[in-house]
Amino acid sequence: MTNIVTDSRELWADISGAPFLTADLPGVGGQLKREPEDFVVEEIPAYEPCGRGPFCFLWIEKRDLSSEQLLDLLSERLEIPRSAVGLAGMKDRRAVTRQWVSIPEVDQGRLAGLEGDPRLVVLRVSRHTNKLKTGHLRGNRFIVRLRDVVPDAASRAAAIARHIAQAGFPNYFGTQRFGAGGRTLALGRDLLQGRISEQRLSPRRRRFLLRLALSAVQSWLFNGCLIERIRTGTIRRVLPGDVLQVRRSGGLFVAQDVAREQRRFESGVIVPTGPMFGPRMKRPHGRPERMEQQVLDVAGIDRRAFEMYPGLTSGARRPYLVFPEAVETRAEGNDLVLRFTLPRGTYATVLLREFQKTAGAGPVSEPDDRDASCAVEPTDDAEAVPDASAVESRKGRE
Repeated sequence: MTNIVTDSRELWADISGAPFLTADLPGVGGQLKREPEDFVVEEIPAYEPCGRGPFCFLWIEKRDLSSEQLLDLLSERLEIPRSAVGLAGMKDRRAVTRQWVSIPEVDQGRLAGLEGDPRLVVLRVSRHTNKLKTGHLRGNRFIVRLRDVVPDAASRAAAIARHIAQAGFPNYFGTQRFGAGGRTLALGRDLLQGRISEQRLSPRRRRFLLRLALSAVQSWLFNGCLIERIRTGTIRRVLPGDVLQVRRSGGLFVAQDVAREQRRFESGVIVPTGPMFGPRMKRPHGRPERMEQQVLDVAGIDRRAFEMYPGLTSGARRPYLVFPEAVETRAEGNDLVLRFTLPRGTYATVLLREFQKTAGAGPVSEPDDRDASCAVEPTDDAEAVPDASAVESRKGRE
C-alpha cells in the first residue's frame, strides 16, 4: 500500500488544497456571501411541534446574526439562561437563516421584547412537550448566490451538477470545524496525546470544550482517511472489509461479497463510510482498516486514547460521499444561483467548492449541526464551530 505523505496532514484541516471529485470539470468561480441574502438556509426539522407542552417553540428568521449572538440575545431579552435555549443546529452568521428555537414557557409580554430588532424576526410560535436538542433536524435547504461568475457558468454548473448527482461529493469537514488558526484542533490533540489535562479547562464550560476539541480531532482524522481514499483511487471502489452504510436506513455492515456490494453502491443503495474514531466505532477489516490505522499513525494518535472520554468520543461511522437532493442551477446576469438540500452533518461550502474551484471557495462559516450527530452511531450541521479558546473566555449568561 502506498504510504501517506506526512505533509498531507495540513490538508486534513485546511481542505482548500484537498482533492476534488470533479477535478476534470472547470469551475464557475464567483464570490460567496457578499451579502447575507446570498446565503439562505432553511432548517428541515425532524418533527413539528405538537401545539401543547411546557416548551415554547419559535420559528425564527435571523439575518447576519451568529448562533452565539442569537443565544445571547434571547437570554437577555427573555431573561432566561443561555442553557435554557434549545437549537437543533448552529446556523450561519453571514446569511439569512430560518430555524426552530425552543425556550421555556414565558408570557407574551416577554416575547414582545424580541420585536424591533432587524436581525431577528419571529415568524411562528407553537408549543411542544420537549426541549429542542442538537441533531433534532433532518437537514437544511439552501439558496446560494455566487456573484461575478465566469461567462459560461451556467453550462459549467450544469455539468458539475450532473456529475455530482451520479458520483456524489466528498463529505469533508470544513476548515471552520477546527477553530480559528486550528486552535480547537490543537487543544483536542493535546488532550488525546497527554500534553494537557482537562483539569486546566474552565470548570464552567469544561464538558462543552472537551466535546468541541475532541470532535475536532475525530473530524480531522476522518478528513485524512477520506483524502487517502481519493488519493489512492478507491473512493468509488468497495474494498473487502469496508464498513458500508445503507443510505435509506443508515444501517452499517462490513463488505464481504465485494462484486455484489459494488453493484449496490453504483445503483445508489449503499455508500462507503469513514471513521469517527472511538471505542464503539464499527471497525473495518483488511485494507480499509490498515488505511485508517495509517492515518492514526501519521497523526501520532493512539486509538486507545479515545477510550479516556467514552461519553464524548464513543465513535461512529460517517459516509465518505454525499448525494445532494433537488439541485438546481440558474444564471442571473453575472451571478449563478444554486438551490439544493443537504442532510444534517454536511457542509454546504464543501459542495460549493466543487462548483467554484477558486480560492474564494474556501472556508466560511455555515450551519454546524455536525459533531458526531452527523454520524451513523451518534456520540452525541451550518456555521463554524466556536473556537475553543474563545468559548472558554466568554462571559455569557449561563
